[in-house]
Amino acid sequence: MSEPRLKIVLVTPEIPYNTGAIGRTCVALGLELVLIKPYGFSLDEKAVRRAGQDYWKHVQLSEFDSWDDFIADRKPSRDSLYFFEEHGAKTVYEPDYQQDAYLVFGCESKGLPDEILNDMQDRIISLPMRNPIVRSLNLANVATAVIYQAMRPQLGG
Repeated sequence: MSEPRLKIVLVTPEIPYNTGAIGRTCVALGLELVLIKPYGFSLDEKAVRRAGQDYWKHVQLSEFDSWDDFIADRKPSRDSLYFFEEHGAKTVYEPDYQQDAYLVFGCESKGLPDEILNDMQDRIISLPMRNPIVRSLNLANVATAVIYQAMRPQLGG
């Protein structure tokens, strides 16, 4: 049996560069990347490979046709799901992340759909921004910041 490890879930990602960059981070840290369709691009686009550089072929990638398919296949416990949105009930620094957690991010233009977030308000987490003129941060940057925070105990932080 393999050791528990974080999984990064991108729900309907739209920008290939972000997906490629997140995939590269997953390779660097030995994490699985889970993609939920539909995508705003093709996985064989040069942009995905360019952002992931020559690491894309090493991404442990799982794909699902829908959120419901993902839930039916993986059957994650409620406590293993962490949803990241601009206005979360907690900040990224508060949870004690499970080692086998699913860190879930929505698409760049709309975030996560309400039907996914229903009854999960206590599981929604934000990355603080100090200046109110900034509406949002780049998805790849947020995901990387969240991943490293969630892995602090494993990385010696």
